Amino acid sequence: MGLRARARATFADTRPLQNPHFRRLWLANIVTVIGAQLTVVAVPAQIYAITRSSAMVGVAGLFALVPLVVGGLYGGALADHMDRRRLLVVTTTGIIAASALFCLQAVLDLRNVWLLLGILALQQAFFALNQPARAAILPRLIPPEQLPAGNALNMTVMQFGAIAGPLAGGALIPVLGYAALYAADTVLLLATLWAVVRLPAMPPTTVATGRVGLGHVLDGLRYLRLHTVLLMSFVVDLIAMVFGMPRALFPQVGHEVFGGPLEGGIAFALLMAAIPLGAALGGVFSGWVSRVRRQGLAVIVSVVVWGLGIGGAGLVFLAAGRVDGSVQLGQRGLEGTPALQVLLVLAVAALAVAGAADMASAAFRSTMLQEAAEDDVRGRLQGVFFVVVVGGPRIADVVHGGAGSALGPGVATAGGGLLVVVLVIVAALAVPAFVRYQVAR
Repeated sequence: MGLRARARATFADTRPLQNPHFRRLWLANIVTVIGAQLTVVAVPAQIYAITRSSAMVGVAGLFALVPLVVGGLYGGALADHMDRRRLLVVTTTGIIAASALFCLQAVLDLRNVWLLLGILALQQAFFALNQPARAAILPRLIPPEQLPAGNALNMTVMQFGAIAGPLAGGALIPVLGYAALYAADTVLLLATLWAVVRLPAMPPTTVATGRVGLGHVLDGLRYLRLHTVLLMSFVVDLIAMVFGMPRALFPQVGHEVFGGPLEGGIAFALLMAAIPLGAALGGVFSGWVSRVRRQGLAVIVSVVVWGLGIGGAGLVFLAAGRVDGSVQLGQRGLEGTPALQVLLVLAVAALAVAGAADMASAAFRSTMLQEAAEDDVRGRLQGVFFVVVVGGPRIADVVHGGAGSALGPGVATAGGGLLVVVLVIVAALAVPAFVRYQVAR
């Protein structure tokens, strides 16, 4: 095997970047994802600073969940009914407008958590309408054999942004304030708008008649119900996210467990960046994903590793809570407690392992859906996929926020990771066809 072949087998497969439209979208994502993650960090940090409640941070998940579910399902139907390029232009413009509203409320220093949650709901509605079309265009841009590589490349750049955003955001909030982060997100989103405007027209493959309604959405759900393997790919991801995504607890963990400032700080930033860090590293070394044929089994293994990583992080939180426990909160910081520094590194490492496993799981599940679905229902199925992928963590925000307030963040995180492992194994045993699923190459 030559040097080039070995590199392709080890590192990310970059063949999809030869397509100019895919390349523009991918390059635009490099900057816009960083901006988006600045907002992802700023919103929970601002809510926690206003309310000092992890439960209230979890409530933000509810305000995002409803527009995500409704918008994702309806957006999928729209993506099968109208020109996907036009839909992307309109919804991207809406996302930019919502980011500008985030910035405005911060500049005015309104400190109104309900206004903040309302803007979040608006932003998530536009985001949900956008994403099914964005995913559904991929099979029109690159050939089927490049879909795993294309999905891995997209997820890798998203995760690199998710590293830089939390690290910069968590560190800069105490210095620059929330308004600066929201403003950066608004400006950086213009790159994505430029990329989608340059896309070719992508009208439906079949003639669309009438208005998009509930019937179109239900048609997609009926299609999914008849395909057990695709349905199970959603079930296992819901298990992984609902029980294993403790991000709503990170403001509390950073402040109370690792002694960081209330407004954010280094510990909070590292915790927020840890899962994306692992996912990004997994994406860099994702050359192997295109060679895996037993994708169902690969998903199950990946989700089990995810659960173990999250559970391990929870155990570290419990251990860190007992370090310097006699020192009053606010009088200890990372720079003065070497034991906490070590435990923080261990927590970040455990979360990074989980992130790498999640990247692999997402790449396989995306490819399974894009290859198995026909183009005239692909948008609707991508809408369901989006609802599961994004809605699951929002439900987790509520579940973990409440559990963290009642039981403590360590118990909530460790217990959630254990539940993921148990439930996904039960699901695999209940539907062996999913474990046996493989693709022909």
